Amino acid sequence: MVSQNVVVSDAKTGIITVSTVSNSSVFTPTAQKPPTAPGYISVSKKKLLKNLEINGADQSQRLNSWVDSMRASSPTHLKSLSSFSSEEEHNSWIKRHPSALNMFERIIEEARGKQIVMFLDYDGTLSPIVDDPDRAFMTSKMRRTVKKMAKCFPTSIVTGRCIDKVYSFVKLAELYYAGSHGMDIKGPTKGFSRYNKDKPSVLYQPAGDFLPMIDEVYKQLVEKTKSTPGAKVENNKFCLSVHFRCVDEKKWSELASKVRSVVKNYPTLKLSQGRKVFEIRPIIKWNKGKALEFLLESLGFENCNDVFPIYIGDDKTDEDAFKLLRERGQGFGILVSKFPKDTSASYSLQDPPEVMNFLGRLVEWKQMQQ
Repeated sequence: MVSQNVVVSDAKTGIITVSTVSNSSVFTPTAQKPPTAPGYISVSKKKLLKNLEINGADQSQRLNSWVDSMRASSPTHLKSLSSFSSEEEHNSWIKRHPSALNMFERIIEEARGKQIVMFLDYDGTLSPIVDDPDRAFMTSKMRRTVKKMAKCFPTSIVTGRCIDKVYSFVKLAELYYAGSHGMDIKGPTKGFSRYNKDKPSVLYQPAGDFLPMIDEVYKQLVEKTKSTPGAKVENNKFCLSVHFRCVDEKKWSELASKVRSVVKNYPTLKLSQGRKVFEIRPIIKWNKGKALEFLLESLGFENCNDVFPIYIGDDKTDEDAFKLLRERGQGFGILVSKFPKDTSASYSLQDPPEVMNFLGRLVEWKQMQQ
């Protein structure tokens, strides 16, 4: 097997990337149509239509179910539901997913003698959820806290955003960045040398063959949704987001139909839904959990018993990482939410300010150990 290192300097972000490319890698030259290869899932168009629930005589009923799901994902909707939830039910959820702040001493005891590795979602975790996704700025205080965190522990941002966009928000070259739900990974230009001497930075793009298709679908979605006020299509390089946070709820059904009418023509793409956003991604065996595994391996912690990964996130897509940590029996996930949700996370925090508080306490604890 032949392999070589490829070094790329990104003038925009200042991040230098190094990748090891081999003749058996899924990171292959761009092609018009992605092949069926290791890491890809072959799926028929008929099966995809079934998955998206857009075929059959009861299309209208299924569309209504989809819109109900859109409403259910809305934080304001969750807030209204919370008033009907009994205090007993809420307390039961808190017992299963206690506050990471309240359980801080227990967490530290579990992590003692192990290498903590931090993984952080961006939107809703380091920054508040806002109406305009282009204005999801993190506070200066949060940035300083994350910068201190990176000096103490290897730290990664794992997000659905493209790397350039999230880097423009975070502006820290000390971090690993896993954009497009982990399908685009770049390493830092500084720091981590004591953790990762052989691989100072890394690049991995398991969905590289999909770029032409993603660009094509992006243009179609922009054209298709331009008549829906408030809809915003975001190109995250290896995946797409259609935000409907600013769309009148009466228009949600219409928007869902438009999005699905485009995606149904691409059987190797899948449509899912997050917090007032549609996500369009390649159907490959890759997610935020896989990205977490890849980063741990890149840092040299693949088969270590003394590593302690902590993943903090607020979205459905973060559940893959939470589940992975449970399966590994190492570290844990923290869900950021003010309301009870089904989750594989072990602990909870309510909002970005609590996340900052938790990160700050970790930094203080580490500094006291030095």
